Amino acid sequence: MTRQTLPGFHLTLGLSVFYLSFIALLPLLALTFKAGEAGCKALLETLLDPRVLAAFRLSFGLSLLATFFSLTLGLITAWVLVRYDFPGKRWADAVVDLPFALPTAVAGIALTSLYAPQGWFGRYFEMVGIKVAYTPLGIFIALVFISLPFVIRTVQPVIRELPHEIEEAAATLGSRRTQTFIRIILPMLFPSLLIGGLMGFGRALGEYGSVVFIAGNLPFKTEIIPLLIVTKLEQYDYTSAAVLGAAMLLASFLIMLCINFVQQRHATFTFKN
Repeated sequence: MTRQTLPGFHLTLGLSVFYLSFIALLPLLALTFKAGEAGCKALLETLLDPRVLAAFRLSFGLSLLATFFSLTLGLITAWVLVRYDFPGKRWADAVVDLPFALPTAVAGIALTSLYAPQGWFGRYFEMVGIKVAYTPLGIFIALVFISLPFVIRTVQPVIRELPHEIEEAAATLGSRRTQTFIRIILPMLFPSLLIGGLMGFGRALGEYGSVVFIAGNLPFKTEIIPLLIVTKLEQYDYTSAAVLGAAMLLASFLIMLCINFVQQRHATFTFKN
């Protein structure tokens, strides 16, 4: 039997089961059972309510747009941080992790201060007739802010491992830069881009703190699902809040399944090649 670095199989297994059961699994099961107590009729009435449907459309639509934007910007940023040397590179690399460490409420206050009509950036947008704060555009900016680091940190190690010889060989054979990127580089980065995008999408979908201040929470306009859940709780409508929470839980679970599937397929492909 192979000697394990951590001793005590039963102890480590017990701690793992304890974590999965009491800290992760049981609270999620309690939420699911609470939603199930509403019954099929109340559940459908909650999910098909026009205000809820509008919040779902806004949450999924803006999260998807923010993810696509973060994929493009994140790939460019990761490429610059890995392939180029410039003054302040270490600082720029550290700033990428700021959304991970910064309390989301603080991020929301900072973004609202910047993009409010009298804010540093917002006043200039107002001059050209663009309102950012308290509109879907403001929510989009907040979602990009919190989803971008997932893409950068997922793609960065893969770019670092890309051999320069491949690009040099392609250039020697007459391939243009665009052809090299589209036909050689991008396929090699695609799995990590997909994983980073899914992680960023999952985070954006459930984000509350950085969105609550800049969204304005206007029903049918700037109200996303996490804000609506809090509104239901404030109205003591615990059943509707549980139903919406269970729906978001299901969406998060499906996203995690997709991430695991992509990681396993990528690991299998890498091992075979």
